[in-house]
Amino acid sequence: MPSHRYRPAHERVEVPLTERAWPTARIERAPLWVPVDLRDGNQALAEPMDTSRKRRLFDLLVAMGYKEIEVAYPSASRTDFDFVRHLAESGAVPDEVTVVVFTPARRELIDRTFAAVEGLPRAVVHLYTATAPTWREVVLGRGRDEVRDLVYDAARHMARLAAARPRADLRFQFSPEVFNLTEPDLVLEICNGLTELWDASPDRPVTHNLPATVEVATPNVYADQIEYLHRHLARRDAVVLSVHPHNDRGTGVACAELAVLAGAQRVEGCLFGNGERTGNVDLVTLALNLHTQGVDPMIDFSDLAAVRRTVEDCIRLPVHPRHPYAGDLVHTAFSGTHQDAISKGLAHHARRAEALGVAASEAPWTVPYLPVDPADLGCTYEAVIRVNSQSGKGGIAYLLQAHHGLELPRELRADFSRAVQEATDDSGREADPKELWELFRTTYLAPGEDGPLALVSWSAAEPAPGEHRVSCVLEGGAYGAGPRTAEGRGNGPLDAFADALAGAGHPLDIVSYTGHALAPGPDSAAMAYVRCHIDGVTYWGAGQDTSVLTASVRAVLSTVNRALRVGAC
Repeated sequence: MPSHRYRPAHERVEVPLTERAWPTARIERAPLWVPVDLRDGNQALAEPMDTSRKRRLFDLLVAMGYKEIEVAYPSASRTDFDFVRHLAESGAVPDEVTVVVFTPARRELIDRTFAAVEGLPRAVVHLYTATAPTWREVVLGRGRDEVRDLVYDAARHMARLAAARPRADLRFQFSPEVFNLTEPDLVLEICNGLTELWDASPDRPVTHNLPATVEVATPNVYADQIEYLHRHLARRDAVVLSVHPHNDRGTGVACAELAVLAGAQRVEGCLFGNGERTGNVDLVTLALNLHTQGVDPMIDFSDLAAVRRTVEDCIRLPVHPRHPYAGDLVHTAFSGTHQDAISKGLAHHARRAEALGVAASEAPWTVPYLPVDPADLGCTYEAVIRVNSQSGKGGIAYLLQAHHGLELPRELRADFSRAVQEATDDSGREADPKELWELFRTTYLAPGEDGPLALVSWSAAEPAPGEHRVSCVLEGGAYGAGPRTAEGRGNGPLDAFADALAGAGHPLDIVSYTGHALAPGPDSAAMAYVRCHIDGVTYWGAGQDTSVLTASVRAVLSTVNRALRVGAC
């Protein structure tokens, strides 16, 4: 790779901060989130949103609880201008929401922007220009002082236009584009000059937005830059310090989190990280990261799937299935060890909630591999564990229990997992709960009802306490097809049935037995599981019936027929 062509960040970025406070800081409350999906995100779409799609997304952002929303670049296109007019004329903006509009530092474009917001009771006019050396030299063809004067001229023009509308609540925002590659003293000079020019005060603050327009360094460098401005901005109580990270290095979320530690009070980004190149910072991930740390993000993500569907429909881009929190597979475990830990964790969580006397949704969350309770995001637990050839006995048992009420003994879990792995290895795909049940039925239940050895009829009696007798009519098996009667004795009905089978040429030892009801109530069906040794080999069988004894007899017969099918007896 020709890496020598690129300059390392420390040669391009001046960071005067030497005594850092941000590494020991804690985020204890959410910053002001400002979604820019309708402006910055919209500019990055191959097919920009029309007014109807923009309105649908705007309504979603309002419903989620965003209080400041950047809605358009009115001078960039007729569509953007018309959308701002639509908001102004339709009364779509609630009293608690402020819209933000974006403009470059050119008078005629500023005029167009102010024309767009006419009639809006509240708005922030967001002024920007590029300030980094490469942009000044290559794009603007201006020096430092010329860029500073360009910004001040635009800012004075904005102040005059706002003064002509004394009844409107108009505030100002400035972004030195590519802040993270701009000399810190120039940014400080321009921002402090604007704070004074716009006469910012605590009750009418100015927003200084410091974008990492193109990521060039590790997130700690951005944090140092933000903390330097945080410490040195004039009239600090009259300034809202904002950040706008992009994701060119894949560290946009880290940059935003460290910037908040360093003093930022406001974060601009997009839902699910849409934006130019690798995208803007992802507001969903940022907010839910706070949620998992016990900090209320102040945004409603209780139906995250609906949010995702709306965004996908509006921007016509899919959310990645591994996207944090919102991806189709993000709460899913295929790995056997993960599944086992999750199933145990969910059971422990339910017991803990019961012991605390609270709903499961209110109990402290400590489930392995799941940093957030999927239920907090409107998700069920159905897709948490999914089975493929990589899965293990714990996940398989969890799905059978959750969907079909089966409580498999530990040893049976291992036995059945081998059957599942063989089936999924052959098919190359995952098995859903319905397919798992069918495989369990054909492997363990069906042999007790339809196999080489058929149980035509049977009866059990207890002629004396502790003495049990079973009489049965068998067909097929070791001695041919004709029906024949077999009788057996034992200290229990299953022991007596095993004795009858031995007399019919099918000896076996019952090693273990367990059973349970499939649902509460006296009319519930029962499930029985039996492990037997037949000719030195262990076989599992299962039976299901409203009678526990009948289910148990079928489970024993299942083991015999499974052995017969492999030639053991």
